[in-house]
Amino acid sequence: MLSGPAPRPSHVMLTGQSVDIVPLDAGRHGDALFEGTRGHDALWTYLFEGPFDDRAAFDSSMQKMAKSQDPLYYTIVDRSDGQAVGRAALMRIEPAHRVIEVGSILYTPRLQRTRGATEAMYLMARYVFEDLGYRRYEWKCNALNEPSRSAALRLGFTFEGIFRQHMIIKGKSRDTAWYSMIDAEWPARKARFDAWLAPENFDERGLQRTALSEIESRL
Repeated sequence: MLSGPAPRPSHVMLTGQSVDIVPLDAGRHGDALFEGTRGHDALWTYLFEGPFDDRAAFDSSMQKMAKSQDPLYYTIVDRSDGQAVGRAALMRIEPAHRVIEVGSILYTPRLQRTRGATEAMYLMARYVFEDLGYRRYEWKCNALNEPSRSAALRLGFTFEGIFRQHMIIKGKSRDTAWYSMIDAEWPARKARFDAWLAPENFDERGLQRTALSEIESRL
């Protein structure tokens, strides 16, 4: 019999090798995130907010995020220079059922397709499963968002189906693709992440020697 609810996530700091996950701070992180996303309107296509016409609107959105408890927002910081390079949130938090979702993910071009991009998702999953004891970790996205759907599978989430006409976002109907990872799967997923993130898996230019999908087949 399952006992008691899981604790709610808090604004902790999660330390990695390439990136850190820290509480979102509009004052500390606003400049880097605004500059890192400016001129890249496509980044906002599938997000609930943006793109932003001016800095004041961007700052207002950041300030609301910093105060929110669900979603609970974090900034992804590059350890090499302390610059904010992305953000993500833990959301739809259900402690009683030990279910939680990762979402509202925004990666600047600097973070995309890097070691840190994968490590950020690893750090958040490890926090959810190991520190908080959640049983189910969800990933949801617009069914048209092929990069997000591919990322979910690459990271070890299982596709569960399409929720038709699930939401209206920015005046458009959204079908939602639903993915999950559960606690029984986490040890194997963690082993795969650890093997991929190992320093010896990257060359002197920081390029991977073995892809995450290939590591899974070997393990």
